[in-house]
Amino acid sequence: MELGQLEAFVQVSSHRSFSKAAETLFLTQPSVTARIQSLEKELGEELFERSGRSVRLTDAGNTFLVYAQRVLKNVQEGRDALEALRKTEVGSLRIGSALTVSAYVLPKILKTFRARYPGVDVSVRTGRSDQVLDMVLADEVQVGLVRSLVHPEIETVHLYDDEVVLVTDNAHPFARTRSARIEDVARQSLIFFDRASSYYGLIHGFFRDAGIVPRHAMDLDSMEATKMMVEEGLGIAILPRVSVERELKLGILVEIEITGVPRIKRQIAMIYRRNRRHARTVGAFIEALYNLYRFDLPENGRAIVARLQQPPAIRVETDSALAER
Repeated sequence: MELGQLEAFVQVSSHRSFSKAAETLFLTQPSVTARIQSLEKELGEELFERSGRSVRLTDAGNTFLVYAQRVLKNVQEGRDALEALRKTEVGSLRIGSALTVSAYVLPKILKTFRARYPGVDVSVRTGRSDQVLDMVLADEVQVGLVRSLVHPEIETVHLYDDEVVLVTDNAHPFARTRSARIEDVARQSLIFFDRASSYYGLIHGFFRDAGIVPRHAMDLDSMEATKMMVEEGLGIAILPRVSVERELKLGILVEIEITGVPRIKRQIAMIYRRNRRHARTVGAFIEALYNLYRFDLPENGRAIVARLQQPPAIRVETDSALAER
């Protein structure tokens, strides 16, 4: 039995699709199919029921999945333990990031990190915050940057408050006063971003708390497209400040204060597994974030960072100890 077979099995069971599993593993679909068929032959059981494009686990597949995941987890922990023996100047770091953070915040973080650790191989996977949480729990990434989440197996460290602001084009009537009442905002053509994102619920909750139903002009699934629509005067939008900093500085968009109501904010956090021996590269990344945001580092976070100052542990046996064997 080979690790490649187990990886293919776990990915197909996760995605319920051979083609999506192939994309994740950077393989062709026939290669993934061949690995699954070889594994099924070795086990003497069918692991998936295939009906057209639909794929689901058999009873045997469900039973075997737990053990396959355990093997891959143990192998990854072994790799991480070996990596922890290396110098921090080399190695790898796997980051999961919420979409907005990856586009507008992570580049600045990685610029700081890579300036100190240019030899570290960094890979980034993106998704919504709950998807990044799943990546951390599955050990697909070592650290995540997400909206603040709570989970018993996860350490959550607050980094900064993500302020959400109203923006218009510079010809809009609001642009002259740079302020507007929430009642007046709700009557404008509002462009909303991504129904499935937490921003959508956050903004609707903002209007709901004020007892107001906003007017929808359109819904988009792209932050950049939303900004372009506002720039062209097709509506106004409430967007994360980090996503419009460049346009505000250049005068392409104008920030409008919504008077008489609290500012809209949400917390952005770093998450990582509790009770886990992390690679030294993770400690280096946490240290880089601490230097940028000066947050309260939890005790286990301090321990992870402290390992940066320690040389790799090497066990030395004396001749007498060897003789006792």
